Amino acid sequence: MTTTDLTTDLPCEARTAGRGLGAFNVVLLEHAEAIVAGAQAAQLPVVLQISQNCAAYHGSFEPIALATLALARRAAVPAVVHLDHADDVELVHAAVALGVQSVMFDGSHLPYEENLAATRAVVEHCHARGVVVEAELGEVGGKDGVHAPGARTDPAEAVAFVAATGVDSLAVAVGTSHAMTERVAAVDTTLIADLARALDVPLVLHGSSGLSDDQLGAAVRAGMTKVNISTHLNALFTGAVRDALGAAPQLVDPRKYVAPGREAVTAEIERLLRLLASA
Repeated sequence: MTTTDLTTDLPCEARTAGRGLGAFNVVLLEHAEAIVAGAQAAQLPVVLQISQNCAAYHGSFEPIALATLALARRAAVPAVVHLDHADDVELVHAAVALGVQSVMFDGSHLPYEENLAATRAVVEHCHARGVVVEAELGEVGGKDGVHAPGARTDPAEAVAFVAATGVDSLAVAVGTSHAMTERVAAVDTTLIADLARALDVPLVLHGSSGLSDDQLGAAVRAGMTKVNISTHLNALFTGAVRDALGAAPQLVDPRKYVAPGREAVTAEIERLLRLLASA
């Protein structure tokens, strides 16, 4: 099956158009609401990501996924729900059955041949059901694995992996790291350009919260397509909640202090989508 047979492939569409695509993590329902609202304000496509860790937090994937899918389906712009960083094949199958349009299978902890075989099996299952698949190569040391700051994806290995698995997009290591609370990282734009020339699938950047606006723009101009951002938005959400409670410590209705967090994320989603699309 080719990507043209798949129901929705926003990264492929963005790559063809030469623009970046924002992908933002859902943690609470308010995140999903903010992501959709920000995308509608920007009038740009968006990816709503639910991680395996998020599913564990909520006790199961289904409740947060069904709510997020409902919001995405009602959105006035193209909005895809994506299962992020799943290393549990059963969770992948369950997410596909629920209606997600995109999954990231993370076999990076496995030996290369096992990662390749497991990823290929996930691709076959997902493609048969019209779902696109993102994957990544194996770990390169450090607790952050392939997304440790010093890790780098080899273009030749990436080409071989994509050819062997049939994945629709590839997460690459080019200098970012997960869970950064300061925007001080730098991407290897030369490597991004080399990877973009070598591969015929969209590149995905994880750990993008550590990048400044200038670095985000440079990554997209070099050939990056899907840009994942989570920690940066969570910091804004938490800061707005703290400010609301600090200004009115008598508040007991969560809606009164959570709403400012949702509003802060909405505004930043709109800004980031415009930034990535115009880089």
